[in-house]
Amino acid sequence: MKLSQEHEFRNYSRTLIRVWGPQHWWPARTRFEVIVGAYLVQNTAWTNVEKTLRRLRASALLTPQGIRRTPLRRLQSVLRPAGYFRQKARSLKTFVAFLDQHYGGSLSRMFSQPTATLRPQLLALNGVGPETADSILLYAGQHPIFVVDAYTRRILDRHHILPANTKYDEIRSFCERSLAPIAAQLRTENWQPGTDFQPTAHDPSPMSRANRAPLAQLYNDMHGLLVAVGKNYCLKSKPHCENCPLQKYLP
Repeated sequence: MKLSQEHEFRNYSRTLIRVWGPQHWWPARTRFEVIVGAYLVQNTAWTNVEKTLRRLRASALLTPQGIRRTPLRRLQSVLRPAGYFRQKARSLKTFVAFLDQHYGGSLSRMFSQPTATLRPQLLALNGVGPETADSILLYAGQHPIFVVDAYTRRILDRHHILPANTKYDEIRSFCERSLAPIAAQLRTENWQPGTDFQPTAHDPSPMSRANRAPLAQLYNDMHGLLVAVGKNYCLKSKPHCENCPLQKYLP
């Protein structure tokens, strides 16, 4: 990987931070709500996740105890708006069983594990791929790990940095290697967003305001900013490059 590409990606972060500021990821009240949301968002829109989270909250099911005690068929019914509700209900049951078996039901004990220990354990669970595992680690556990999604792939591909079919961990490593040197310089409290178009960001929530190390905070914010680029400008079929903050970096 050419060093100039890492420098360029660092410039993306500086540009997006300057024009848009924090996107307040992940919108949730608790760590367990982040985990549930990471499962539910698979293959569906976030609006469907929000609807399902409201149903779970109304039924007092947004806790490990709630998932544990609820019969599978009942849980599937509550999860229906998120799609793939049978699979997601089983996956949530599997996660809670894992939490009980390995960490006595304690998220604090689980997240106190080193990333290199916990990540393979999460990946071994049914219904958990790299993006879901890393979302749980970063947004619920405050582990410094970059989350790669389809928007990240599309942006890096169109900017001729990495092909869209590059392996997940290769993209993740590139992003982490590029951003790590500037983490301490880009604390969110010092951001002064400009007056340009502001993409739809989440309202601040207890989890989006959680205390994080500078590196985890930068990975958090940069992922949210890339999602904003992908949703508003770097569209799959008809990108609006002329108005995108990253337009000047196109090859």
